[in-house]
Amino acid sequence: MRTETLSRQALNRATLARQLLLERAAMPAVDAVHHLVGLQAQLPLNPYVGLWSRLHRFEPEELARLLVGRRVVRIVVMRATLHLVTAEDSLLLRPLVQTVLDKELARHRDYAPILRDVDLEPVLAFARPFLAEQPRTGAELRAALKERFPAHDPGALAAACRNLLALVQVPPRGLWGRSAQVVSTTAESWLGRPLVADASIDDVVLRYLGAFGPATAADAATWSGLTGLREVLDRLRPQLRTFRDEHGRVLFDLSDAPRPGPDTPAPPRFLPEFDNLLLSHADRSRFAGAEGRRRFLGAARPTVGTVLSDGRVCGTWVIDDDRATAEATLRVAHVGALSPQARQELTVEGLHFVRFMRAEAAGHDVRLVRGT
Repeated sequence: MRTETLSRQALNRATLARQLLLERAAMPAVDAVHHLVGLQAQLPLNPYVGLWSRLHRFEPEELARLLVGRRVVRIVVMRATLHLVTAEDSLLLRPLVQTVLDKELARHRDYAPILRDVDLEPVLAFARPFLAEQPRTGAELRAALKERFPAHDPGALAAACRNLLALVQVPPRGLWGRSAQVVSTTAESWLGRPLVADASIDDVVLRYLGAFGPATAADAATWSGLTGLREVLDRLRPQLRTFRDEHGRVLFDLSDAPRPGPDTPAPPRFLPEFDNLLLSHADRSRFAGAEGRRRFLGAARPTVGTVLSDGRVCGTWVIDDDRATAEATLRVAHVGALSPQARQELTVEGLHFVRFMRAEAAGHDVRLVRGT
């Protein structure tokens, strides 16, 4: 039997549906964070923007309460980057990605040479209870390491702790409307539970497909940073559906996952500077053509905030604050011509977005400008 081929447009709509970006979902924020297997959180406000674009009537206070209540945490997991995940997922995912963090530390340009001959076991044995006792700043950790291990570079030792210990960044860092330095403690002490000792990569890959599929093995590896996922998907194959993309590559998917028609309308969406939608596939052509990928979806990350029109990247956004008038203007720099309907839809959605981001402003405006 011939395997069905899915076009880029079909893949676009399928992934947007999984990402809650075709239609905003009426679910609690904690359920959305779980479904999405976390949100990128390098910048403190990124998860708020990501959830506002995905959920009905999302209010920042809801996520802030989850952070303070320790139901979600900010922790380094997939791709060795900071994510906002549920408390349960932090304990599950962190052990699974340890090999990714090991590799990152081993190839670090500055610290790898310094740490090459250092026995890190005593360092971790000291740092683990020191950080578990109470949350510490980076400066406090480096000072304690310098005093305890004076023969070694404290910055390098602190980097080793960041990669080899499961550390969470605690509030007020990450709270809406607050500015705070990074303060960290161990996940085990913050949550009062141990890391999952027998975490299943199979279950996590299935959840990836539920949030990002249909996807290739290379896509899953790009999302997680892990290797060997083709073997995992082959093992799971009996319970999955398979397709082909336009290049003939095998796509894996859950049997009952949504795959709306390629002509399904896709409303405009404003995504944060980092959003897993655009960072979790080896082939990002489902979201942008060659020019869009070059401009907005480079190897490292999308540039600034990203704008979707008809489900595809059309430009970037930034908010200009006028101190004299206390007005906030959302400036959308788009590439290529926009139809009158697309301009109208972006303007309407943009006004809702800038009012969310700058609720305290005296006035709000949206300007669409042609990018260069």
